Amino acid sequence: MLRLTELALFIAPFAAFIVWRVMATEGGPSLRVVLAAGGVLLLLAALLFWLSREDALPPGTAYAPAQFQDGHVVPGHAAPP
Repeated sequence: MLRLTELALFIAPFAAFIVWRVMATEGGPSLRVVLAAGGVLLLLAALLFWLSREDALPPGTAYAPAQFQDGHVVPGHAAPP
């Protein structure tokens, strides 16, 4: 999911330029459309930043992968070094 968000952030300026060029024959997009697109991109960037902080392990910890113990799966977690 995170890679999809990164890809969307990369493609967004190109898509905005193509939409702008298509609409330029009619006088260009209105200020409302430009502000809405800018707001959506700002929200997307903020969510990407929040998700990168939310899933990160604290510095100095090791990752213990998921394990199968006693018939059930123990999820991955941070382990002391």
